[in-house]
Amino acid sequence: MKTTTAMPRPLEITPEHREQYRRDGYFILERVIPDEHLDLLRRELDGAIADVHRKMDEQKTDVLGINHRNKRYFVTLFRETGKLREFLFSDYIEQIVRATIGENAWLFCEQYVVKAAEIGMQFAWHQDSGYVRIPHKPYVSCWCALDDMTEANGTIYVLPYPRAGTTTKIEHVKDEKTNDLVGYHGDDPGEPVIVPAGSIAVFSSTCFHRSGVNTSPNQRRVYLAQYSPEAILRDGKPTILAEPFLKDGKRV
Repeated sequence: MKTTTAMPRPLEITPEHREQYRRDGYFILERVIPDEHLDLLRRELDGAIADVHRKMDEQKTDVLGINHRNKRYFVTLFRETGKLREFLFSDYIEQIVRATIGENAWLFCEQYVVKAAEIGMQFAWHQDSGYVRIPHKPYVSCWCALDDMTEANGTIYVLPYPRAGTTTKIEHVKDEKTNDLVGYHGDDPGEPVIVPAGSIAVFSSTCFHRSGVNTSPNQRRVYLAQYSPEAILRDGKPTILAEPFLKDGKRV
């Protein structure tokens, strides 16, 4: 798989980043994930996919939940193993979280998203908040590239707030063919996130984004970590995760 080998850059959240997040709903940080964390993320994913294949073999199937052998994989690990804590609660992730949602933060969701070579599906325009059915404050998504991202391998496209015409969550409509929830129906193609491995696209849960088809000969691997400014609960229980990170500006 094609990946860059350049050393990561020291993370610096600038006033320009903060302003772009406020104005457009996102900003991009190139090559900021340290090599040891990039290796960790890839290694844990390889093990998780091998485990998915083992379970498929046991059940004599190529489909397990929403995972399809050699087509697409959606894998969550933190709840099961906690091994990714070193990355999820690192100092540089803390900087991103403070700069976007403030002094209180919970880990809300984490997930690997893998698009298989040549057949990885596209994903329709949506806000992440569009998939959360209960009232909540906007949260932040850290979309972490484990491979070099191109339009050919199905990177994401983000739609700046001014071009989307909204900074808040809107109602989404289900696409009956794909089961995607769709919130933007205009013809703006958005801005492609073309970045090397180890980069992080940081965007608000109210920022519209989509992804293209993977037409490349390699997998497209991403790790998504999302943090909320308050625990997102239903009937007093976490809707996904509610792992404390920051409270009044201090590590929990």
